[in-house]
Amino acid sequence: MGQRVVLLPGWGPEVRTGKVPVKVSRTTRKAITHITAGIAFATTIMASGVAWADVGSERWARSWGDTGRGYSSYGRHLKRSWETQLPVGHPTLSKSNLAPLSAAIKQYQVIVAGGGWEPIPMLRLRPGTRHRAVVLLRRRLELTRDIPQSRGRSARYDYRLTEGVRRFQVRHGLKPTGQLDKSTILALNVPAKARLQQLKTNLVRLRKHSRSASKKYVAVNIPAAQIEAVENDQVVSRHAAVVGKVDRQTPVLRSQIHQINFNPYWNIPRSIVKKDLVPKARLYARRGKDILSEYRIDAFKGGKKLDPRTINWSSPAVYSYRYRQEPWKDNSMGFVKINFHNAHSVYLHDTPSKSLFARNFRAQSSGCVRVQNVKQLVSWLLESNGGWDYGKVAQLEQNGVRKDVSLKRRVPLYLVYVTAWATKDGTVNFRRDIYGRDRVGATASAY
Repeated sequence: MGQRVVLLPGWGPEVRTGKVPVKVSRTTRKAITHITAGIAFATTIMASGVAWADVGSERWARSWGDTGRGYSSYGRHLKRSWETQLPVGHPTLSKSNLAPLSAAIKQYQVIVAGGGWEPIPMLRLRPGTRHRAVVLLRRRLELTRDIPQSRGRSARYDYRLTEGVRRFQVRHGLKPTGQLDKSTILALNVPAKARLQQLKTNLVRLRKHSRSASKKYVAVNIPAAQIEAVENDQVVSRHAAVVGKVDRQTPVLRSQIHQINFNPYWNIPRSIVKKDLVPKARLYARRGKDILSEYRIDAFKGGKKLDPRTINWSSPAVYSYRYRQEPWKDNSMGFVKINFHNAHSVYLHDTPSKSLFARNFRAQSSGCVRVQNVKQLVSWLLESNGGWDYGKVAQLEQNGVRKDVSLKRRVPLYLVYVTAWATKDGTVNFRRDIYGRDRVGATASAY
């Protein structure tokens, strides 16, 4: 109790080999080992020292001085941090990704020419179990280089296979549990021919986007439900996003971010009034409740504010009113809105519903894009204005002061639809074809 932990020089490599030169309890030492292993795993993956192709190999195991225990350590850490600490990685729209994507096309052409892969049966398999389907899974992961080729065909779900599954999950935007769950099986079973077509389709898209990408920009990849802040071909920060539902799709567009609204009013779009607000208000009215008071929404008719008690929600007139939500903690915009000119009335914004960022499938909005850790993105956008940092942005969230700030230097914004890409570290990534624009069949969007 009350012991001070002093980490000595060189402690990182020593922890990896089981030597912790600190005077701590056994429980604390174990926790430090697990956390260090997780950080080392993420750092190694994003660096160029060890390629993704080495994950799960003998070389990888030897580099950790480990024969299995370390895998579960950094695996648990990666699973916990996946939802809140996305790895930075390489910019999706980088020109340097064109050559790796062309190489990936050749790789998948070979796989297709060889007959592709067999589907994995719908079984829930966990590490440590034995099953004949494990042999099939092992072969499947070898084809896409998620695990190295092996001479044998073991039916045991061992640590190398666990890491192969985890690597596959990362490449497909799934939570890296290392377990064979339904979503992972559905992603594994997308036919090789469909994956090849996606790679070809997205090569055309990326050639177009990479030509126009600026030195500093924000990219929203809709199928990945992720946002990248990019400067000088390096990802400064990466953010989970919530994008439009299948029936309310986020549009593909190019624009420039020109203004930040802190603690904004939300002028509710007509489409949401029709599809969401009025139907919900009628339900509330039948229960004797007032939706406008509960959600701090004002209704206006011809510029005049209406008394919510006088509104007849059964009347068609309610569709013609203008509705505006006040700034407060449950405002649908959250505490900040990022503006850019476009014909679709969409924008980037914070949200009070932070739990959505933890989901694998995040096509849940009405077309606008919700941003995880939006304070980090906004402080980066306002760098050119001077006097802005993370602390100042956080202060505005806390005090609730209304403030509109125009960017001195507008930042280009790209909302793109990229479902497959490769990066210079050799990783081939796929995401759900959520809007069916790749035209390769339902399996590419089923997981």
